[in-house]
Amino acid sequence: MITPTVAIIVLVIALLIFGPGKLPEVGKAMNKGLKNFKREMNTVDAEIVSEEKNTDPKEKTEE
Repeated sequence: MITPTVAIIVLVIALLIFGPGKLPEVGKAMNKGLKNFKREMNTVDAEIVSEEKNTDPKEKTEE
């Protein structure tokens, strides 16, 4: 769990590394990456559930 103190420290370090002009661009890129990651994880989860529904219960006991 991220505490407010840790969040402030991370923001200060990011500000020092990227500068105030680049920080919004970095935030947008991170947001885009997280959205893509979540979308792909949901796709994988849906495929796993679909495979589990299509698998014969007898096959599961034999494995």
